[in-house]
Amino acid sequence: MRNLVRQINTPSRVVVAAFLAVVAIGTALLSLPVAVEAGQVTSWPAALFTATSAVCVTGLAVHDTAEHWSFFGEIVILVLMQIGGFGIMTLSSILAVVVSGRLGLRARLNTQAETKTLGPGDVRRVITGVAKVTLVAEVITATVLCARFMIGYGEPFGRAVYYGIFHAVSAFTNAGFALWPDSIMRFVGDPWICLPLALAVVAGGLGFPVYAVLRQNWRHPARWSLHAKITLGTTAVLLFGGALAITAIEWNNPGTMGGLSPGLRIMAGFFHSAMTRSGGLNSVDTSQMSENSWLISDVLMFIGAGSASTGGGIKVTTFALLGYVILAELRGEPDVSAGRRRIPEQLQRQALTIALLSVASVAVGTVVMMTVTPFKLDRILFEVVSAFGTVGLSTGVTAEAGTAGHLVLTALMFIGRIGPVTLGAALALHIQTRRFRYPEERPLVG
Repeated sequence: MRNLVRQINTPSRVVVAAFLAVVAIGTALLSLPVAVEAGQVTSWPAALFTATSAVCVTGLAVHDTAEHWSFFGEIVILVLMQIGGFGIMTLSSILAVVVSGRLGLRARLNTQAETKTLGPGDVRRVITGVAKVTLVAEVITATVLCARFMIGYGEPFGRAVYYGIFHAVSAFTNAGFALWPDSIMRFVGDPWICLPLALAVVAGGLGFPVYAVLRQNWRHPARWSLHAKITLGTTAVLLFGGALAITAIEWNNPGTMGGLSPGLRIMAGFFHSAMTRSGGLNSVDTSQMSENSWLISDVLMFIGAGSASTGGGIKVTTFALLGYVILAELRGEPDVSAGRRRIPEQLQRQALTIALLSVASVAVGTVVMMTVTPFKLDRILFEVVSAFGTVGLSTGVTAEAGTAGHLVLTALMFIGRIGPVTLGAALALHIQTRRFRYPEERPLVG
């Protein structure tokens, strides 16, 4: 036991262990007979898949959420989404602040590993900001949705409140679960449903450190941190660029946007682009999209959302930093710079490592899925990237993947949420410090 505690003693390992513990608890709760509707049965792989999808805020599902799970099961999924969106260490640290009014050094370091703050002194400021931002965003979204469900669709007050809260949490945490079999396709023409959900997904995907910067200097963009500038700028380019591309490709597709008015087509394209940030809800039939749209979605899902956010993917800052590295190399510059700031070499290596390990994870997952399922490459790649990026959009593969396919996607969701670098550090037995350097030699490149 002492050796086990010593092995999970570093913050990154604690994060992995905590996520595993919550997934295990969620699996046990969803396996209970009270968690399903009368006449429904849940196998342990299905319970594990659903719990992992909720904790890792993905949204892929093997059963229809509303028809298979009871009210108790839906509440379990709702709580797991909220825990996963907050982050295990962030949530526990917030509770520590509330109860004791102070944080120990170990708690600060553990939360730093989850929220990616700059140092132990920043942790308390960030996690209290997490609580405020999350509460405000989810309350506003839930209020708008609740009012719309009551006024526009005649739902009783209690059900409207429940629908509003569930989907507000699902959107802001980027979880992607919905209480209708068609996700929110029935609301494709309703801006009072689609736009609040899309904005909540984008807000949750910016990352809590960005809000800390905006709170202090929102009127003075010149004072924003480089991280905030890169996150906001890259997010805007990917969001509107993706919306333009998807809308143009699907404009005349009768299976998706072809039957909508021009204004609704634009809104549907924007909504889909926002959901590829890691949202997972869909207002058009994803399985009927063209292969070109699938490929564009693959790229957007792989990049994902902002660092220290509720979203997944390799993160927009990682993608942007790799772009700056390439630009500096093409220009022949000795340093990599962005916004008149020099990027440390260690950060460059970290971005490259995250990207390459993520590519490897997607490649291996795709090969394995092609082995255990009968689907073609384009559909499998979409599903694998969606699982790894913790997005939740599906072309229909997940529902028909079988137990082996579900276990592969479960592993991809967990790896994608924790992150290849964090997972690798958590599994390493020792942290080695080298006190010497080898002589330099240049191999041929290219």
